[in-house]
Amino acid sequence: MSERDVYVEKAKAMLDQWNAEIDKTKAKIDEAAADSKIRYQKQLEEMRAQRDKAEAELKEMRKASDAAWADMKAGFDKAWDNMSEAFDAAMARFK
Repeated sequence: MSERDVYVEKAKAMLDQWNAEIDKTKAKIDEAAADSKIRYQKQLEEMRAQRDKAEAELKEMRKASDAAWADMKAGFDKAWDNMSEAFDAAMARFK
């Protein structure tokens, strides 16, 4: 398995973890009081938006040529860090 394949699989595993967190958060929203649901729904939408950005970046990386891979990886690493921080911040509001 190439370095690229390992990297993509690692990113996919993180997205799977985010999807699980989104599902848990959705369950909490369903149990929350009506006034809390609006606030939680906004945070859930933020989490989904960060996940969607990460999925789009990952899709672009999969399509990148070998020559563009190194540049794509460097850009993705920076974007991933920003998305992770935003996702974690949104998720932390539910705890």
